[in-house]
Amino acid sequence: MTGPAATFGFRDVDPAEKPGLVRGVFDRVASRYDLMNDLMSGGVHRLWKDAVAARLNPQPGEVIIDCAGGTGDMARRFAKMARSAQERRGGPDASVMVIDYNAEMIAAGRQKGGEPEITWTVGDAQNLPLPDACANAYVISFGIRNVTDVSAALREARRVLKPGGRFLCLEFSQPPAEALRKAYDAYSFKVIPAIGQVVLKDRDSYQYLVESIRRFPDQRTFVDMIEKAGFSRAGYTNFTGGVAAMHHGWAI
Repeated sequence: MTGPAATFGFRDVDPAEKPGLVRGVFDRVASRYDLMNDLMSGGVHRLWKDAVAARLNPQPGEVIIDCAGGTGDMARRFAKMARSAQERRGGPDASVMVIDYNAEMIAAGRQKGGEPEITWTVGDAQNLPLPDACANAYVISFGIRNVTDVSAALREARRVLKPGGRFLCLEFSQPPAEALRKAYDAYSFKVIPAIGQVVLKDRDSYQYLVESIRRFPDQRTFVDMIEKAGFSRAGYTNFTGGVAAMHHGWAI
């Protein structure tokens, strides 16, 4: 093992092994990733993403990093919102950079088409192919729990943001209410892998995704990690009783 163990679902693995394991998961699910998100959440993930986009409030001329952006559903929201603001009051085009470690996810996003403001790049959240202080905003949605070193990814997000830049992270989280937590666990472990088996003939990938959510830090612990990475005024907003949470911070 090359260092402290990394998590892969409920397994602890060599950190050097995790990127390949995660890549394999998303290689298998890329073609129907968006459909599975709709099926698993009953479409509620779209409301969560709309809320994150509204909080970001993209503006003309801004450089926005959509890290682990996958098929680009968040990037399309940002581009359309920035263009709408541009049409109202003018200003330069925004730039929305989708960066994802998985080439299959990027390819699936390109096939769906995109807005003119969007660029697509294969890249690592822990080592972004970008200079220091180049972006106005950094958003990562349902991706940070899949990186090998979450703290390293947070530090990298801080590095690429300009002073005053904003950080937003949408991720599955931990419902604080015990009754909801038990119901969520039952649904996650019994229903979601079964949907993966029916739709993709791939139970194991969705078993991993469910397990990875349970291994991810709770809301308050993640706030502490964001602050240790150098962000100020960090906090979070729960969605659907804490099933997901939007964390935020400022590069000051």
